[in-house]
Amino acid sequence: MTDEANLNLGLIGNCTISALIDAQARLVWCCMPRFDSDPVFHALLDSADGIGAEGSFQIQLDGCVRTEQAYDENTAILRTRLFDVHDHGVEVTDFAPRFFRHDRPYRPMLIVRRVRPIQGSPRIRIVLRPRADWGRTTPSRTRGSNHLRFVTPERTVRLTTDAPITYILDETTFTLNGPVSLLLGTDESLEGGIEETARGLEEHTQHYWRQWTRRLALPLEWQTAVIRAAITLKMCLFEETGAIVAAMTTSLPEAPGSERNWDYRYCWLRDAFFVVRALNSLSEVGTMEDYLRWLRDAVGRAGGGHIQPLYGIGLERELPESVVEHLAGYRGHRPVRVGNQAAEHFQHDVYGNIVLGAAQAFHDHRLLRRGTREEFELLEVVGERAFAIHDQPDAGMWELRTRARVHTSSVLMNWAACDRLAKIAETFDLPERVALWRERAELIRAKILERAWSEERQAFAESFGGRELDASVLLMAEVGMIDPMDTRFVKTVDALEAALCDGPYMRRYEAPDDFGLPETSFNICAFWRIDALARIGRKEQAREIFNALLAVRNPLGLLSEDTHPVTGQLWGNFPQTYSMVGIINAAMRLSAPWDSRI
Repeated sequence: MTDEANLNLGLIGNCTISALIDAQARLVWCCMPRFDSDPVFHALLDSADGIGAEGSFQIQLDGCVRTEQAYDENTAILRTRLFDVHDHGVEVTDFAPRFFRHDRPYRPMLIVRRVRPIQGSPRIRIVLRPRADWGRTTPSRTRGSNHLRFVTPERTVRLTTDAPITYILDETTFTLNGPVSLLLGTDESLEGGIEETARGLEEHTQHYWRQWTRRLALPLEWQTAVIRAAITLKMCLFEETGAIVAAMTTSLPEAPGSERNWDYRYCWLRDAFFVVRALNSLSEVGTMEDYLRWLRDAVGRAGGGHIQPLYGIGLERELPESVVEHLAGYRGHRPVRVGNQAAEHFQHDVYGNIVLGAAQAFHDHRLLRRGTREEFELLEVVGERAFAIHDQPDAGMWELRTRARVHTSSVLMNWAACDRLAKIAETFDLPERVALWRERAELIRAKILERAWSEERQAFAESFGGRELDASVLLMAEVGMIDPMDTRFVKTVDALEAALCDGPYMRRYEAPDDFGLPETSFNICAFWRIDALARIGRKEQAREIFNALLAVRNPLGLLSEDTHPVTGQLWGNFPQTYSMVGIINAAMRLSAPWDSRI
């Protein structure tokens, strides 16, 4: 079996913590106590020579030659089966507990691993090597009769288990005669028995996720793919604050050797809007309600001034970017970065993303807490900012670090802010505010149609007065600024396909960026293409592309940020919310209606 690191990983999580587990039941990435914390397990980012033992939590089957892995249907519970040459096998069940207890979400900082023999007399070894300070620090260990404590100045992690403690400490191979459970989390004693507690947590967690998915308003087609995408997006919510992270990882390169290695464990207002919108389309509005708590605080702290494109999940403004020099990186592709300089950027589309992310709260009568007049006035402050800077240069949604332009996509989102504010004003019967925001929206729209159009390219360009093409202009139809059957939009789709597409794949832009020409396709762009094709009547082509993109998901149905158009390998941070959003949006757009089958 190959030991090369790859993105055939499963995600478990509970909206407090998460972990990534590979096909050999090795837990290779986990941050505690938050998604953006120092990792307890970092092996994925030190994998130049494959996945090693340092910074990992492994259940190793002696002589393993074959593995199987799948989620329990409609849950975030992952099962991995390992078999040796004699077909002796074990099953590892992984999950992070999540359910309601005393009418409140119960989502402890806890990972549960249950191991049981499924046939024969399997021999296993448990390798548990947590680390701290990005792998620099080895915790001191203390033991009890049924637990191990791993202690550093920053945190203490406790493993409670009914497996032999001595065998875990010495990493001794032993015969697994019956089930064992391993509960790793905060330094707290269990109230009940180990096996009883683990079994109860699994049953409650399974029930929670199946009840959650049962309430989704699914499309008729591609239901399995949509359910997996929805569960994955839900796990990217840090429920305590309401922030939604762009991905669970840092520094997985967008392409081999590209140095496009970024830390995505923060809340981009742009990405969060797309997550909320996708889940809303499935009638899962709880994530939006949680996110709006975080968004109100982010907007309120800005006081009408500049709003950053991203913040920490606890609303941290400063996310200084640094390099962890001693880690070799994913498959040896350095650098490993912590923090993200993009927090210092001026990205003007952020104001539109704020209004778009909040707009449904003013129209949806199902919500426990609908948008108020006071909150509308707060959004109007955001709109004032959007209008004031709508035609000023910025770094753009792709976060270019060395040049500023008047990016079409940024101006588009400023239009969306004004347009949605007019519609919200209508719900409060405020005709003067309706008129003001409509007038501003029309002014911005006229500028886009005139100044973003390139006669030379017969397409809308990536910036005012520019000629280079950029997939983000496809959002013009998605947010409703232009009729998709407008000849100019149809020509733009044709031009983008010719310039940016490799079969089903699509790059972000054609011009070199800070690191040269992009090598891989950006998955969300391919999904924007699908949406555009469906809107202009090319639905069969859109379906073909969608099925091709579904085929490159990993075996568990997850996508990263990028796909290599030649090898089909996944690259970039994982799992990428943008990409999982694309699966939901495409299925909702392309599926046959329910009444066509029932």
